[in-house]
Amino acid sequence: MERPTWVPPGIDPSVPSVSRIYDYYLGGSHNFEVDREAARRAMEAYPGLPKIMQSNRAFMRRAVRHAVREGVTQFLDIGSGIPTFGNVHEIAQAADPRSHVVYVDHDPVAVAHGRAVLQGDPRTAVLPADLRKPHDILTSDEVGRLLDLDRPVALLLVAVLHFVEDQDDPWAAVAELRDALAPGSLLVLTHATTDTGPIKPEEGQGVEGVYRNVGSPLLMRTHRDVARFFDGFELAEPGLVAMPDWRPDPADAPAAADEDPAMYVGFAGVGRKP
Repeated sequence: MERPTWVPPGIDPSVPSVSRIYDYYLGGSHNFEVDREAARRAMEAYPGLPKIMQSNRAFMRRAVRHAVREGVTQFLDIGSGIPTFGNVHEIAQAADPRSHVVYVDHDPVAVAHGRAVLQGDPRTAVLPADLRKPHDILTSDEVGRLLDLDRPVALLLVAVLHFVEDQDDPWAAVAELRDALAPGSLLVLTHATTDTGPIKPEEGQGVEGVYRNVGSPLLMRTHRDVARFFDGFELAEPGLVAMPDWRPDPADAPAAADEDPAMYVGFAGVGRKP
């Protein structure tokens, strides 16, 4: 098989990647057959997965526009994945050209492709780092150059926390990031669950099993456990809800037009640091 030009050196195309599986769900082209096969197995367990991802992206767009309306023009997007149409910097800079964005991901493909897409944009950067090591993110050159942590920042943890196991204490990681942010900063979060929408616990377990087999455990957490991530933040209305229920916007009408129940699988919320 000819190696695609977008694949950075050292990447094993026989090993699935969460970022590339997500790219496949969204209709992207930066994935391998091994990623597509894993995605197809997950979709056998729950066919609505691509609709969930579309709903997730639609929420992210609404939350970014909300942040700009609140006067927040600095964005730290951790677990950003492979750049696709409608990324944070595109939405934020369309709303306010002064917006600065730092993308963070530990997947080399996501980092390499992100840097290629964003080359020449002085208001954006891509940082190779892991959510489980907040200090490395906060003290990075990219964050130091583009973000002023003495001013409000929108921290995006969109579809990433469910890949951090309890033993790695994702709540502590979020708290460390929160404590480094200025008052008025926002936490924008989505998380997988079987508590919302039509997904059954056994279907959720099937999806979890696929991700466990590719080496990236996915956890379907409860409302109580996801709400804990907002400790130290004040939840904006309507609170922690199914993704399409967070401040629906007519701009998302094409995505919601089919009213697929799968779009209601997963929590979404935005919190403000007082």
